[in-house]
Amino acid sequence: MTVPAEPGGERGAERGRVPTRFGHLACREDGLPDAPVLLLSNSLGTSLEMWEPQVVPLARHFRVVRYDQRGHGESSAPPGPYSIEDLGGDVIELLDGLGHEKVSYAGVSLGGMVGIWLAINAPDRIDRLVIASSAPYLGPPEAWHDRAETVRAAGTSSLTEAIFARWFTPSFHEAHPEVLGLFSSMLSAASDEGYSACCEAIAAMDQRDSIHSITAPTLVIAGADDLTTTPALALEMQQAIEGSSLVVLPRCAHIANVERAGEFTEAMLVHLAGTAFDRGLAVRRTVLGASYVDQALARAAGTGSAAVADFQRLITEFAWGSVWSRPGLDVATRRLVTIALLAALGRLDELELHARAAMEDRSAGGLDAEQIREVVLHTAVYAGAPAANSALGVIARVCEETGQ
Repeated sequence: MTVPAEPGGERGAERGRVPTRFGHLACREDGLPDAPVLLLSNSLGTSLEMWEPQVVPLARHFRVVRYDQRGHGESSAPPGPYSIEDLGGDVIELLDGLGHEKVSYAGVSLGGMVGIWLAINAPDRIDRLVIASSAPYLGPPEAWHDRAETVRAAGTSSLTEAIFARWFTPSFHEAHPEVLGLFSSMLSAASDEGYSACCEAIAAMDQRDSIHSITAPTLVIAGADDLTTTPALALEMQQAIEGSSLVVLPRCAHIANVERAGEFTEAMLVHLAGTAFDRGLAVRRTVLGASYVDQALARAAGTGSAAVADFQRLITEFAWGSVWSRPGLDVATRRLVTIALLAALGRLDELELHARAAMEDRSAGGLDAEQIREVVLHTAVYAGAPAANSALGVIARVCEETGQ
């Protein structure tokens, strides 16, 4: 699926292409197995593919699990009617099947409504919550029953023109016809019965009186031009959830995670994984090792120098939180590029640090000695034999010390 996204075309380790099934739901998993789990829930009439713009940047920090609502994508469509409780129960069954006790959760539209139900009724399963383009009540019920009747009579494709006028702004329609084609395919592929029964779940839903009980740290996201779940509804919901925050994205309608992909992803990351410093610190620890990074920060603090402390913050936020966290290259590729540059520049202390960390890492981002020697040999052609010779001496010592 090609949608406006972060720069680059990386498809990180373990991209989930084959769905896993639990109960009615099909899901796909992306990212490293030992990372915190983030569950992504699709909107009415779409599939888990709607989250493509977010998968790569989120998978740097989370084990990303996307699932299709029942009756959508590759999930099954049992006979209706459904309730929000049914859809929430599906998620609990999915989490149990995957072995995840507690997850962070983000949902768009119907997915957000399910997230509200989970945070109210299964608070022990939800760590942090993102509710986008959604509401605890979306009346009148008659409109949803009418839509269900229309779909049962004429199919989901009969809704395309009316729904797309609400899903995306006119300027997005004009600029990205290929995205509209993909979303049209998602809508047409949804089960008529499953879609209609989900409409009936929305018609019967009213979580306004209980939304005050949500305790999970919550971010509410709205599109400024959303005619369905308006910014006013988002503000009302945010004010009802103690301690929650609100982000309103400009020039954006209902499918906010696609129309304003970059801003949406950044808002999610700040809420779920912290500031650029927090995210950079996590990536830095992953790449160089927590012990080394913590010692470096402690040494900087121990100097009592504001300049030294500021420098540590600068490299953590910029080098690690901004550059190393970009989605265009995976961690292993960035490691090889870094090793080549350090060898070429003769920065042998840094070279030893990065080479050792890469060889000791047993995850998908780790490197073996042969890969590192090859990239250093390659630098001899473009940076000179003396630089490569010195670098190979460092690599030989690291290999001996690490047993490679």
